[in-house]
Amino acid sequence: MKKEQSGFTLIELIVVITILGILSAFALPRFAALQTDARMAKMNGALGSIKAAAVLAHSIQLTQNLGVNTSVTMEGSVITMGNGYPLATNASIGHAAGLSTLAGVAFPEYILNGAAGVFTVAPDAGYPACTITYTEPAVNGSPIYSNGNVNATNC
Repeated sequence: MKKEQSGFTLIELIVVITILGILSAFALPRFAALQTDARMAKMNGALGSIKAAAVLAHSIQLTQNLGVNTSVTMEGSVITMGNGYPLATNASIGHAAGLSTLAGVAFPEYILNGAAGVFTVAPDAGYPACTITYTEPAVNGSPIYSNGNVNATNC
């Protein structure tokens, strides 16, 4: 009795490896773009959270007939206000938006910076130019929100 061996020839294996190499060359840039898209979505989500927190804090202040510079309590946390909206600090708008602790310590998913009336959020240290901003309002004004730096080049 003679047994026949079956398997792949060397040429067949080389052809399969070549095809896989070509497919991966096309797939890899698409996966890189997905990371950029995910980072941009993360930042736009953070901006939405900041907008919602600012409007909610403002509405609490209005419904309770508080002065424009009087702090409000949101879910048991005191949020410091200025001109009717949260101040541009980690402990104020950062905490109200769920991006930091009440003490102003940023959660590890974000890099926060609140200085000179402007609150800036970046996704991580590797992409410092991919930012959103919240600017405190002037008297009788509204805050200014920006996601102009959230694009494929920066993120």
